[in-house]
Amino acid sequence: MLLFFGCKKESGHQKNSAQNSFVFVAAAANLRDVLEELKKLYITENPGKKIELTFGSSGLLTQQIVNGAPFNLFLSADSSFIEKIKNENRNFGKAEIYALGKVAMWSSAFDLSEGLQTSLNPEIKKIAIADPELAPYGKNTVQALKNTGIYPKIEHKIVWAENIGQAAQFAATGNADLAFIALSTAMSKEMKAKGNYYLLSENEAASIPQSGILLKGKKQTEAKQFFDFIRSRKTAQIWQKYGYQTEIRH
Repeated sequence: MLLFFGCKKESGHQKNSAQNSFVFVAAAANLRDVLEELKKLYITENPGKKIELTFGSSGLLTQQIVNGAPFNLFLSADSSFIEKIKNENRNFGKAEIYALGKVAMWSSAFDLSEGLQTSLNPEIKKIAIADPELAPYGKNTVQALKNTGIYPKIEHKIVWAENIGQAAQFAATGNADLAFIALSTAMSKEMKAKGNYYLLSENEAASIPQSGILLKGKKQTEAKQFFDFIRSRKTAQIWQKYGYQTEIRH
């Protein structure tokens, strides 16, 4: 009996030690594919390092961080939510831009060659857009639709998603006829196999400077090492493969 409980206690200690060795990263939903590849490369080059990725809308992740969620690094989909982190004095150091993102329109059922005008097609009944209060890509989408005068004509068709990942899921599963998502998501193997996309021009929707910041707490050195790695020149081609620009970092 003593041996049994002794083993259980050691197992729990080992579990806590393993948990404490992780760097916890809160990341915008549009980063899922690119960060998974970057994480794999980082761990290959740095054996023993452990990275735990949590994806969601930048707005909800910001709320979690402000409320004390134990993340070590926050990779936002823009810079505005970083400012909220700084205003709450949750940051450690300054913010850094790691990539520029672009908005794309995606559909599995409709030809998008006419660009934004496609959304006016009467056969399109539901359009998925990420909540602009929570997701920068949703905010840029709404602004683009308003700038072109399209928004009031399609507002009744909009299905609001929590983040661009959910918006993509709505369209991919047929719960929406088209979706406005990140170019990186539209370029993923899964989405390219199921449909087609239209990249909004710079005039239609400006590129989004995506910023990251280290957070107060433990493992700041380890978190900085990972943050520096994903912003290094050696990772530029990986970012570009997923539809991001990196020139602004250099």
